[in-house]
Amino acid sequence: MFRSRSKDEKAPATKVTADLSTQPRDPQAPKGRPTPKRSDAQSQRRRASSGAPLDRKEAMRRQREARRVDLAKQREALASGDERYLPARDKGPVRRFVRDFVDSRFCIAEFFLPLAVIILILSVIQVRNIQNISLLLWLGVIVLIVIDSIGLTFRLKKQLNSRFPDTPKRGAVAYGLMRTLQMRRLRLPKPQVKRGERP
Repeated sequence: MFRSRSKDEKAPATKVTADLSTQPRDPQAPKGRPTPKRSDAQSQRRRASSGAPLDRKEAMRRQREARRVDLAKQREALASGDERYLPARDKGPVRRFVRDFVDSRFCIAEFFLPLAVIILILSVIQVRNIQNISLLLWLGVIVLIVIDSIGLTFRLKKQLNSRFPDTPKRGAVAYGLMRTLQMRRLRLPKPQVKRGERP
């Protein structure tokens, strides 16, 4: 009466539970997970209807696509000069004036790269006179660029102070000097004025 059951007697119970697990779940039986709060369910439905990404992968994909579109607009703006899509360093009336001021002038610094290549080729030739000439040319080009840059700095500062007295002009002169070092046809944003034309 109080003896323990044998293994054979316990086996049918386990078979019954195995049979029950294969049967479909009763709709009234518990789900096995908690019911979401109403606020969570509503926010999830709102997100699904608004088109917002549900997972992180989708959000990253959308962000990459938006960045690609922005870069394409920025490239077009650099070619056309459209102020709306220019990068932050090129935006504003001060930067536009500096670009026009530099582009309307003939600067020695814009020919620095081609002259440097010519001087380098001359310095490689194993003839003492040609090497001396290349050294003198190198010094002459550097002196001319420095003098031209100093003159441009004074003229540009004077024009900026008269045209934009109350506007912040920090970094505008350095921006102009960096632009003079680029060849005119390679400058971005593209020049909007011709040489000799007043900005």
